[in-house]
Amino acid sequence: MAAASQHEVEHLKKALGWAARDSTGFLSPFNFSRRESGEKDVRLKIMYCGICHSDLHLLKNDFGVSIYPLVPGHEIVGEVTEVGNKVEKFKIGDKVGVGTLVDSCRSCQSCANNLESYCPKKIPTYGFKNTDGTITYGGFSDSMVAHEDFVVRIPDELPLDAAAPLLCAGITVYSPLRYFGLDKPGLHLGVVGLGGLGHMAVKFAKAFGAKVTVISTSPNKKEEALENLGADSFVISTDQDQMQGVMGTMDGIIDTVSAVHPLLPLLCLLKSHGKLVLVGAVAKLELPVFPLIMGKHCSVIPMDYVNTAMERLLKADVKYRFVIDIANTLNSTTS
Repeated sequence: MAAASQHEVEHLKKALGWAARDSTGFLSPFNFSRRESGEKDVRLKIMYCGICHSDLHLLKNDFGVSIYPLVPGHEIVGEVTEVGNKVEKFKIGDKVGVGTLVDSCRSCQSCANNLESYCPKKIPTYGFKNTDGTITYGGFSDSMVAHEDFVVRIPDELPLDAAAPLLCAGITVYSPLRYFGLDKPGLHLGVVGLGGLGHMAVKFAKAFGAKVTVISTSPNKKEEALENLGADSFVISTDQDQMQGVMGTMDGIIDTVSAVHPLLPLLCLLKSHGKLVLVGAVAKLELPVFPLIMGKHCSVIPMDYVNTAMERLLKADVKYRFVIDIANTLNSTTS
């Protein structure tokens, strides 16, 4: 069983986790230590930890920022075992959770507005340098210590295993639904993908009173979407007839897919002023800018798109009117 790396300062609180040592992402037992509880810290015994797709990205160093050994996990739930002498929100025995952050600068504008996720000096739960220079380790371990401001209470009636995904997947879809006004009864919302994020989006959208259409490449997920999660309809994104049938009907779409995929077909499903929200960690996007204007009932296109436009016009595949941006695109196509 491997011990802590040179990055780790030896604290008195021994801990056991599972860590990757390199970008193969292979996890194995790892001995390390957690810091002593400060006056505003909460220590918890970890009971469950969800697996997020971003854990896989970081294990494989897909973003080029991973520090090894890496103990992943930021959907952490457990029971408080120790509190600092100035902790006000929690007591020993409370059921609590820790999400994607364990600290922030506390002084920037984002922090002042309770938007610590946007703090330029935020400290993610694992794989980053903490304020004391040590490396943060995540929830694939037996214990966690964090400032009480980054700990949340789990209601007693909510099973802890079910609560874990709310700490990342849940808030990832809940927040944009609320922020973009897609939390009103009677709206028609599309949910692209039915994985860890998508199933949460369906549940929240239905709880808000929305009509929900799941958009997926997998026909075998139809029963899950309709029967188990309560979605109102199911559309295969590769079936042009099905996609045509819901064109221009949606007030908003939550796209949860983390793989590269075309966005243009999704844009065509939106009503005027509809919102397409991307929450999947896609490494590369192909975003057609001009169709974004279609919600204003005309689509401004570059000159070199004209032949495609004519083909679409022949098929009646245009929302009201194409308009060619002659001034800005004609010269670039003839040089």
